[in-house]
Amino acid sequence: MNYPPTIKAETREVPSIHRKKKKWNKEAIAAYLFIAPVVLGLFAFYMMPAIASFYLSFTEWDGLTAPVFTGLENAVTLMQDETFLLSMRNTLFFTFVSVPLSIGLAVIVAVMLNQKIKGMVIYRTLYFLPVVTMPVAVGMVWKWLYNSEFGLINFVLGKLHLPQPEWLFDEKIALFSIILVSVWMGVGHNIVLLLAGLQGISASYYEAAKLDGASRLHQFFHITVPLLTPSIFFVFIMSMISALQMFDLIFIMVGSETSILDPMRTVVYGVWESGFKYFEMGYASAKAFILFIIILIITIIQMRLQNKWVHYDS
Repeated sequence: MNYPPTIKAETREVPSIHRKKKKWNKEAIAAYLFIAPVVLGLFAFYMMPAIASFYLSFTEWDGLTAPVFTGLENAVTLMQDETFLLSMRNTLFFTFVSVPLSIGLAVIVAVMLNQKIKGMVIYRTLYFLPVVTMPVAVGMVWKWLYNSEFGLINFVLGKLHLPQPEWLFDEKIALFSIILVSVWMGVGHNIVLLLAGLQGISASYYEAAKLDGASRLHQFFHITVPLLTPSIFFVFIMSMISALQMFDLIFIMVGSETSILDPMRTVVYGVWESGFKYFEMGYASAKAFILFIIILIITIIQMRLQNKWVHYDS
């Protein structure tokens, strides 16, 4: 049978469409297979524990017997728990002091490391070393440095005839001591992220500013900082979440010494203490869920406020 030319053209195109569809299906299957391990790991080690913790926050459970549903009893108890309220205050204080310090220092050092000077790779590596060091090792070293009798810091202060404080035993400065170590650990990670942002700023802005006679300080505040705000915003969010979950340094440097723990107690430390020391898994899950809500609220607020200070057009 003789088909019109238009019909013949359409019949010739159909096999090519099927081939493209089959090729797309193969590519899609390959893509899903590649991301499957990450998705399964995310579901198994993050999503499922989070869902289970949410349910357990409404129960009384010791980790051995069957959970007993108690409704909002854990939440009501938390609001009346002075230790929890103290840990919440310490956590918020730790966060709102350490995060600005870490980001401010990281911005200054990143700008310095963005200059073309000899040995820059070595300097960048040295600043990043604390990031790849295990928190346990960092905590042990700084615990020795803070030792009031044999620590290196007090030894140097003594040689200079300066006061030698009891860093981890003085309630007035104990939390600041932990903040100092936290900033020292996290500033390298922030520097790397901010360096990436700095290298994305076009040199034409600085050339135009120099032609107008702008000083380096003027360039920093009116060019560098505004164009770096997307990177600063990302670093701020990640640093905030990390600071609100502070646990490892306090656990290593203080342990369970109750006499000096209260000034440095954080919410996550309370979660560990309730769950794995007193076997109050339901109560510990309630603490974790409250912390999750706080992190979520702070993150949402920052996402809403970013339009007022973050400049994405460079």
